[in-house]
Amino acid sequence: MSGEFFRDEYLYPAYLKALEANVKLVVDLDNTAGYATSFLEESFGGLIRIKHVQYLDLINRLEIISNEEDYLKDDILDYIKDAEENKTA
Repeated sequence: MSGEFFRDEYLYPAYLKALEANVKLVVDLDNTAGYATSFLEESFGGLIRIKHVQYLDLINRLEIISNEEDYLKDDILDYIKDAEENKTA
């Protein structure tokens, strides 16, 4: 599965539901074989770049579970921040 497919078919619809319900969007990254950097960047950074999600709402609403690879939380937040800083008006 590509990061684009995951973002468009799963992550973004889940974000919209969480936004509508005013709840946290919980993404559990544990119990997998791992994630490619490009997958995570396209999935999460793409929410800002492609789907035009508001940065502050996303970082305040997103709860990432990654007990097996704790660094993934910081990586994802970096991808989101980079997307926000580099988006064009």
